[in-house]
Amino acid sequence: MASSHLYDVTIIGGFGHVGLPLGIVFADCGLKVALYDLDTSKRAGIEAGVMPFIEYGADPILRKVIGKNLTVADSLEVCRQSKIVLVTIGTPVDEYLSPKTSPLFKLAESIFPFLTADQCLVLRSTVFPGTSQALVDFFRDHGCPVELAFCPERIVQGYAIQELRTLPQIISGSSPKAVAIAQELFGRLKVETIETTMEEAEFTKLFLNSWRYIQFAVGNQFYMMARDHGLDYQRIHHAMTHHYKRGDIPGPGFAAGPCLLKDTMQLSAAFRNQFFIGHAAMMINEGLPAFVIDHLLRETGGSIHGKTVAILGMAFKGNIDDVRDSLSFKVAKFLRFHGATVLTSDEFAKRPELIPAADAVNKAEIIIIGVPHSAYKSLVIPKEKKVVDLWNVLPPHAA
Repeated sequence: MASSHLYDVTIIGGFGHVGLPLGIVFADCGLKVALYDLDTSKRAGIEAGVMPFIEYGADPILRKVIGKNLTVADSLEVCRQSKIVLVTIGTPVDEYLSPKTSPLFKLAESIFPFLTADQCLVLRSTVFPGTSQALVDFFRDHGCPVELAFCPERIVQGYAIQELRTLPQIISGSSPKAVAIAQELFGRLKVETIETTMEEAEFTKLFLNSWRYIQFAVGNQFYMMARDHGLDYQRIHHAMTHHYKRGDIPGPGFAAGPCLLKDTMQLSAAFRNQFFIGHAAMMINEGLPAFVIDHLLRETGGSIHGKTVAILGMAFKGNIDDVRDSLSFKVAKFLRFHGATVLTSDEFAKRPELIPAADAVNKAEIIIIGVPHSAYKSLVIPKEKKVVDLWNVLPPHAA
């Protein structure tokens, strides 16, 4: 990617779960990449070649490219030196479950003085429909007719290094030139590209995350119905899915994390809050912790006051260290409300209050599996302990 600029790409939000793996992979493909992020706590580790979070396969590549093709920038002025500025900042919802677009536009205000017409801004963050065009209009109104492309990410957290080089990449842009620049950029990854309009790309990403959230809600609703009838849902699930290709039904589990609920609510906001199946999915998935505690109370004589309960797994999904929006914390909150002493453990997350799983199991009367870390598949729980394992990850309950 020949250019008069010092960098081929600058990634804003470059220390995060989306930006950093992408920067590493681009640098490994021979591009000159700069990372910029407000979270300076991660900078020293990254410059030392140490990943600040679990991303399988990333560490050796980071050590290979840091200080060579991959550089950490000091300020947003680095945008002036880049052919492409790629944005990966978070796009949260507010307390009313409505999209917060202000962070993107505040960023736009900060960077437009450094942009010129020969550059391209690539937006990778998931956005409310129409946001990409609104950003184009913002830059045009400020006398900065920069090219803009929207190229959403669709990776599974923890496996970006593999999926960035294998999954098709959606490409959209404000002009044929923007599309061509994005095609060239992601072409370095040697993946198939799918061209859409910007609004089609925005809806594609929101539809995908909402679909996954709804699928999890179906599994969770079925689990609740079976449990309320005193049935073993795992036996029912096996009967539904075993060697039956149309029985692609997820098992139960806490559907959480920083994307699925947020993007479902963004889609609902785009549809005048008439996305009824999305709202139903939210009520089911967010209601699962209360359902689990309700059944636990029934099975322990109506009270857990004074009992010690261990939650194993505080990350939002298995075999990663990210605890953002994990429903295990909601479970812990309900347990404390009912007077229980709560111990928390995780195989990957690093938090001061977490203790080893063996210690938690030894001290607790009740064990709840919060997330299906693979290490729990060999964890043996004594028979006298009460176990809540809706993930069905533990081995048979034995001393």
